[in-house]
Amino acid sequence: MSRTKVAIIGSGNIGTDLMIKVLRTAQHLEMGAMVGIDPSSDGLARAARMKVPTVHDGVEGLIRLPNFDEIEIVFDATSAKSHEYNASRLAPFGKRLIDLTPAAIGPYVIPAVNLDQHLDAPNVNMVTCGGQATIPVVAAISRVVPVPYAEIVASIASKSAGSGTRANIDEFTETTSAAITQVGGAQRGKAIIILNPAEPPLIMRDTVFALVDALEAAPDVASEIRRSIEKMVADVAVYVPGYRLKQQVQVTEIPEDQPVRTLLDADGRRPTHQVSVFLEVEGAAHYLPAYAGNLDIMTSAALQVAERLQEVNA
Repeated sequence: MSRTKVAIIGSGNIGTDLMIKVLRTAQHLEMGAMVGIDPSSDGLARAARMKVPTVHDGVEGLIRLPNFDEIEIVFDATSAKSHEYNASRLAPFGKRLIDLTPAAIGPYVIPAVNLDQHLDAPNVNMVTCGGQATIPVVAAISRVVPVPYAEIVASIASKSAGSGTRANIDEFTETTSAAITQVGGAQRGKAIIILNPAEPPLIMRDTVFALVDALEAAPDVASEIRRSIEKMVADVAVYVPGYRLKQQVQVTEIPEDQPVRTLLDADGRRPTHQVSVFLEVEGAAHYLPAYAGNLDIMTSAALQVAERLQEVNA
C-alpha cells in the first residue's frame, strides 16, 4: 500500500510527538513537512535531523513548498485561533485537515466512537485531551441507558501543559462540554480541567460522572453498563496503549433526598443512579514524558484518524 504524505503545523510538544509517531509507528503515512514559526524551536531542529523538510514561516511557507501538492493530510497542532487562519488558507487546496486544537471548525471525532461517520469531512476536530479520554466512556454508557447528565474532570500534570494548552483553557471546557452531548450522547455535559503542580508529575487521570435513569426497572443494566465501558476502554487502548481503567466501574443509587432537580432527563424524570468511572492515561514516551498522557492521547488519536483516512482513500 502506498504511503500518504502528511504535514504537521506546530513544532511544539504535540506537533513534535506526532511527527515522531508518524516516523516510527505509522504504517501508511510519511512526513512531507514540519511547519513552525520559530526557527530555533526544538521541533524544527529534530525534524531537520530526521531529514524531514522544515518550514519556519507557518502555513504560508507550507503552501510555498515545492512538494506541497504531494501532501494530502495536514495536522494542525497550533492553537484554536491559529487554526481558524490556517484552515482558511488551506481550504482552496483540497487538503484533509486534522485539527488538534479546540477550534471545532469541523465535526468532533473520537476514533473509537464515530470516526467512520466523518471520513468524508474535509476538516475533523479531535476535541481535546480530556474529551478523547472521557467521551468514549460517556458514549459507552449512553449505548445502554439514557444519560441526562455527564460531567468529566481531566487532571493533567502542570509540566505537560504548554503555552497552547494554557491559552485554550476556555476553549477546552466549551469544546469538551459540547462533544459530551454531540458525540457522547448525554443530554447535558460539563467539563473541568485541572493542572496539577505535583512533583514528581502525575500521570493523566480522568473521572467521568454520569447520571442515568430507570435502572430499577432492569436489574441487569448495571452489568451491561460495566461491560459496555470495559469494551470501549479496550477499543481505545488499541491506539492508546496506556489508556486503562484505574478501578472498577461504580454504579450507585442516588438518595431520594439528594437534589438533582436541575438534571432531569428529557422526559422530566429524576435520575436514579450515578455511574462513576476512573481512568488513567500513560503516554508512550515517544517524545514526551510518560506522565504526559494528555498529549499522547491527542497525537495517538489524530494518527489513528489519518491512518484510517489513508486506508479508505487508498
